[in-house]
Amino acid sequence: MSAVDEVVTEAPAVEAVPKRAMTLGYGTSLVMLALFLIVPLLVKNFIVFQLTMLLIYGLAVLALNILTGGSGQFSLGQSAFYAVGAYTSAILMEHAGVNYALTLPIAGVICFAFGFLFGQPALRLSGVYLALATFALATAMPQLLKLGYFEHWTGGVQGLVVTKPDAPFGLPMSQDMWLYYFTLAVTIAIYIFSVNLLRSRSGRAFMAIRDNEIAASAMGVDVALYKTLAFGVSAGITGVAGGLGAIAVQFVAPDSYTITLAISLFLGMVVGGVGWLPGSIVGSAFIIFVPNIAEGISKGLSGAVFGVLLFLVIFLVPHGARQVAIVAQQLVGKLKKN
Repeated sequence: MSAVDEVVTEAPAVEAVPKRAMTLGYGTSLVMLALFLIVPLLVKNFIVFQLTMLLIYGLAVLALNILTGGSGQFSLGQSAFYAVGAYTSAILMEHAGVNYALTLPIAGVICFAFGFLFGQPALRLSGVYLALATFALATAMPQLLKLGYFEHWTGGVQGLVVTKPDAPFGLPMSQDMWLYYFTLAVTIAIYIFSVNLLRSRSGRAFMAIRDNEIAASAMGVDVALYKTLAFGVSAGITGVAGGLGAIAVQFVAPDSYTITLAISLFLGMVVGGVGWLPGSIVGSAFIIFVPNIAEGISKGLSGAVFGVLLFLVIFLVPHGARQVAIVAQQLVGKLKKN
């Protein structure tokens, strides 16, 4: 028996992932969709803007979830792909006069290529070493954007102002309201794509690599191809999120995409539940609203309060929002039986 056969034989069996394990049930999904459609009609524009950012960061966290939760590759460099997507949309809108909606697929394709190419040398790395390599990418990106060679396009240190689009066809709604619903439509489309991707043959290959890379290779999975493909898809979705973020904030600057953003996205993935796509919105809500709550509790010690709140969340629910959802589902099941 060869060494590969021994590894395959001794490896513990991996339980098949149920079809609904990565998403919500139809009833819950419809309720969530109704909330996302109705709530913006009842709140002020600033809250609508926050909800838009919730969806945008949710997309970026979802992209990281595909990479880490789907294929088992750790990345601390998502802020670099987010920055590339943001600058792509901003430059196309302000310098080339391209419609804001058309800039998003272009940003996605450029970031997909960037992530796929970065994934090639990253094939030699795994675990903490891959995390360090992506950390270096996130650290270097803001400095690269400040180079004088790109200053005509990027605006250098001063950044670039982006024009927020008006509602089309004369629709009677504010810019913030229109951008929210536009972002919601893009988010739903990418979410459906992501769920179908993880349920497809490619998604099963991702998860096989995540669970046991040697066993996946022995079963005929092209490990190099699918690992780089996971990087590309994750970077592409993050690029679309970055483009939406640039349009929503109306401004891009190198210092907006530091390693802090990358760590925040990684934190959102952990809080939402690694490998559970609906948790991306929960993780996004955590990184957007909890810092504000911490500052409301103590402005002078907001960082310490945030750290305590994060510790409590990780201690009480180590598997994130997915663990809460499972417990809630079990309680509902018991109530139905009674």
